[in-house]
Amino acid sequence: MKEENLEKITGLRHDLHRLAELSMHESLTKRRLMQFIRENTDFTVQDCGLWFWCRKDPEEETGEAPVAFRADMDALPIDEQLDIPYASATPGVSHKCGHDGHSAVLAGLALELTGVKLRRPVVLIFQHAEEIGAGGKVCAQLISDLQIGAIYAFHNLSGYPEGTVILRKGLTQPASKGLTVHFAGAQSHASYPEQGKNPAWAVADLIADIRELLVMPHRRMTLATIVGVKVGTGDFGVSAGEGSIRMTLRSESESEMNGLEREIRSRARQLGNRDGLDVSFTSVDEFPETRNDDTALALVAGCAGHLGLPVIYMKEIWRASEDFGWYLKRCPGAIFYLGNGVGYPPLHTGAYDFNDRILPTAVGMMKEIAGESGCLAGSVYG
Repeated sequence: MKEENLEKITGLRHDLHRLAELSMHESLTKRRLMQFIRENTDFTVQDCGLWFWCRKDPEEETGEAPVAFRADMDALPIDEQLDIPYASATPGVSHKCGHDGHSAVLAGLALELTGVKLRRPVVLIFQHAEEIGAGGKVCAQLISDLQIGAIYAFHNLSGYPEGTVILRKGLTQPASKGLTVHFAGAQSHASYPEQGKNPAWAVADLIADIRELLVMPHRRMTLATIVGVKVGTGDFGVSAGEGSIRMTLRSESESEMNGLEREIRSRARQLGNRDGLDVSFTSVDEFPETRNDDTALALVAGCAGHLGLPVIYMKEIWRASEDFGWYLKRCPGAIFYLGNGVGYPPLHTGAYDFNDRILPTAVGMMKEIAGESGCLAGSVYG
């Protein structure tokens, strides 16, 4: 990567880190990225409100389908705990998953392709709201609108040697969603609980039932992680009238996850009928399963080989969900991972910050993928 381009995207990454914004609120982040692309590259920019995309076409129409690259740009509701010059200026919000780095890398790809002749269109998607599973579902419509032929993305990953390329064939990240079960009964004086309808027993029984459902022998990797339980107000003189359980459902397949959800909902209704409670449900943060296309993944592996980068194949899926799966439902593609370092702080923790040393490696991989996909005029891969 050109040194001047590396300096530019490192500075951009630090700017984005400073601007950290939550999902669906990435306005300043988007504005900074659009400004950077317009001022430093020859890509055209299309503003789509919450997100945007960029495009560069060949000088002559070839009829080739575009190749797309995607980056996410939202941050997390985690306090900045690091004493760094570019620390987040947004109270309670910081980039603890590395989306500032992902976006900077895509901007770096635009820099590296500026002034380069193309044989095939290149599209860059700067996506909002990955952390809640909402952005990819919206942005994936662009696959159909532009008739994109293939799409690629990367994620940084701690626990692996710095700069290594980590791949997983087929299923690489699972489906997940947030589910809340709410029981509504009736309060009463704590000395006369029989005069009310306390949901505590239904809540307790449902938690026990969920535990039993998860150990059924036909289950593959399927989880229902309880993230919150609330019953009543906590006042000693009041028998509770409402209760809820919040959980994250996660499975290797959407069908299996949805099957578990149906079982939980059915059991909750039975308990509600038993105790005279109204039962309601809320689902949020829905992520699809993410499955890499074999041909696209082989292309990524070949690119790592051309660059002399070590490749590690994951034996198990990465259990964190990723909404890149919405794109892979519409066209072939692959997501790969770059190691931050074996002892590097984990994602989603206060000690984490994107590793700037992998910026040139990530940009190099993206450019190599563009070349091997036949995007670059005169490319040995075209």
